[in-house]
Amino acid sequence: MSDVDSVLAKLCRNAIEVIDKSDLKARLEEGKPLRIKAGFDPSAPDIHLGHTVLLRKLREFQDFGHQVVFIIGDYTAMIGDPTGQSKTRPALSKEEVEKNAKTYQAQAFKILDKDPKKIEVVKNSDWLGKLSLKDFLETVATRFTIAQILERDDFEKRMAENQPVSLREFVYPLLQAYDSVMVKADVELGGTDQKFNLMAGRDLQRNFSQRPQVVMTFPLLVGLDGTNKMSKSLKNYIGITDSAKDVFGKAMSIPDALMASYFNLLTQENGDEIQREVAQGKLHPRDAKVMLARILTDALHGGTAAERESLEFERVFSQRQMPDKAEEISCADPEIWICKLLTQAHVTRSNAEARRLVEQGGVEVDGKTLTDPKANVLVGSTVKAGKKRFLKLVR
Repeated sequence: MSDVDSVLAKLCRNAIEVIDKSDLKARLEEGKPLRIKAGFDPSAPDIHLGHTVLLRKLREFQDFGHQVVFIIGDYTAMIGDPTGQSKTRPALSKEEVEKNAKTYQAQAFKILDKDPKKIEVVKNSDWLGKLSLKDFLETVATRFTIAQILERDDFEKRMAENQPVSLREFVYPLLQAYDSVMVKADVELGGTDQKFNLMAGRDLQRNFSQRPQVVMTFPLLVGLDGTNKMSKSLKNYIGITDSAKDVFGKAMSIPDALMASYFNLLTQENGDEIQREVAQGKLHPRDAKVMLARILTDALHGGTAAERESLEFERVFSQRQMPDKAEEISCADPEIWICKLLTQAHVTRSNAEARRLVEQGGVEVDGKTLTDPKANVLVGSTVKAGKKRFLKLVR
């Protein structure tokens, strides 16, 4: 295998589609640094591990000498990406977007190389904010048809269900495509749900007499619920800014069925091989999960924190001891109803849910299982709720 073939294989690891792969190989053989584009709309203030699937791939391109063009989609965030949405996203204000954007770059640099030769950080408001309606209609909108845009699976589904699709949502993929023209992207990365937008970039570049970008799509990281795409709104995420304790603890709650994909998409380990070892009985599922939790915690907080959380997890959950420091919950009275405590501490979403948790044996008070949902808990008690939450009731 030639050096270029070896690099190509590494860069294409985990990719679902590369359009087209032969063109990417040809560009690599030219020996010039490529401009690798990825855009992130700051629709929320924090980045989660789902975002890092692309960030890690961008870092790989950097490590091979290429330049990342990191686009903060502050303009497009005010429109709202319709990709994968069952209804129109609420529009964000300029102030909300600017506030969210402030954290994006710092968080992304936990993964990306900050060397100015390897990264260019831009905001698409720099050009989209100056694009007149006349220029947009003449140079961008005229290149696409309504029929093309309606081919999108998400739009087709919404229309079949009589759900509205706004005109601003029609415009979104055209603006993302225009981003590719403005930064002269050689390669654009995106999730599988972004394919239409990425391909629109290729088409528009041709119309601007640019060499069309190579499109690389990657799997969407499934969240901790084991069903939906990782998302802050669904609360099934591990955040870049989560504490080391939370990163480790959340990683230990990842469903067994997702272990291979998490290893493949978030680490350098071969998740398929690890899955085979688990299936053959050579590796215990819990040990595989601890390995993953340590790698993720190390990546975000360093090796010392990963070792500390691993030892603490072993002490608490394997040896069934209380943690060194439980979460303190203040109580104005000498005692509090257990269901009220669980709901106030956001362990459960309602008193009814708290009652069910107690009745199912999911709550311990000072090491003893509580079965009476009407019971009160005294100040000074330590409550274990579920497998991971420890609460210390204080005045």
